[in-house]
Amino acid sequence: MLLPRRCWGPWLAGRRPRCSCQSPAGFSGKDRRSSRVREKPPWRVLFFGTDHFAREALRALHAARDNKEEKLIEKLEVVTVPSISPKGLPVKQYAIQSQLPVYEWPDMGSGEYDVGVVASFGRLLSEALILKFPYGILNVHPSCLPRWRGPAPIIHTVLHGDTVTGVTIMQVRPKRFDVGPILKQETVAVPPKSTSKELEAVLSKLGANMLISVLKNLPESLNNGRPQPAEGVTYAPKVSAGTSCVKWEEQTSEQVLRLHLAIGDIVPLQTLWMENTVKLLDLVEVNNSILADPKVMGQTVTPGSVVYHRPSQMLLVHCKDGWIGVRSIMHKKTLTATDFYNGYLHAWYQKNSHAYPSQCKFQTLRLPTKTQQKTKLLLCSALSS
Repeated sequence: MLLPRRCWGPWLAGRRPRCSCQSPAGFSGKDRRSSRVREKPPWRVLFFGTDHFAREALRALHAARDNKEEKLIEKLEVVTVPSISPKGLPVKQYAIQSQLPVYEWPDMGSGEYDVGVVASFGRLLSEALILKFPYGILNVHPSCLPRWRGPAPIIHTVLHGDTVTGVTIMQVRPKRFDVGPILKQETVAVPPKSTSKELEAVLSKLGANMLISVLKNLPESLNNGRPQPAEGVTYAPKVSAGTSCVKWEEQTSEQVLRLHLAIGDIVPLQTLWMENTVKLLDLVEVNNSILADPKVMGQTVTPGSVVYHRPSQMLLVHCKDGWIGVRSIMHKKTLTATDFYNGYLHAWYQKNSHAYPSQCKFQTLRLPTKTQQKTKLLLCSALSS
């Protein structure tokens, strides 16, 4: 059976090395790796993860460990990151409930392992760490690499309207995220109008099954790995708070809906109503029958204009190119579109009886940048001294 050669150079240069029958050298002392390398399962696995996507991969590894007939996993321990929540992140919660040993990064215990597995961990792993594992570290990544490298691939898949996505099992390489050779990759159609949360559920199950498949033939999978293509590289950076602010003058109705589907489960979209921040909780596409309504067609509007459509009980907000429907919002408390009309829009029209409908509008919320926030803090500090 061929064992993977421990060498970064050719891989990082984008060239696939020849397979080598030479077993990787053993480690001693600080490296905590025995000199004897296992050539087949059961494997000793150290899992690195944080969120719901990672939890599904951990669940699959746990089930494999408990499957005594298959003998795929002998040992399973977990590393996660600190959390402000007392309960910890989903991976930590699962590990504790399942009585799995769990460590908080950078603590990784002192055990010996054959292979590491990473899913949604968000930390760069050093070459020294990777070399502690005879078979290196595998990454379960929810995109078809090299598309959407980075920490938020599912969000960017939805945000950009991708119709096909998938999961990649790859080898981790030091110093850079998501650049290692691909061991296994499968595609799946993105369900229409799915949210990031819904897509995550689909991809997490796919990724968990793929991971188990790779571990069943680990040495062969490593030796058959292929470099990522140089073409088609895109990046999926973290989403900032400012991303949730709808830019009515710049974004089309389709872009606003995609934004809601991509991040609405994490942070609701935000806008301004009469200098007050309003959160848009439930957004929907406006169908043709509503668009054909004379009361809608006859409106003189500008981006941000708000109209209450009584038959559908929706707020219609005009974007750069057309309308988006809003069924509920947060303005001091959660309100249906009808509640918002009765409490605010109707009162506005009574007070401004001679105003044009285009003057009744949401405005783009501009959050202060980090530089502006820092300047404000320095100014406040100077004034108080």
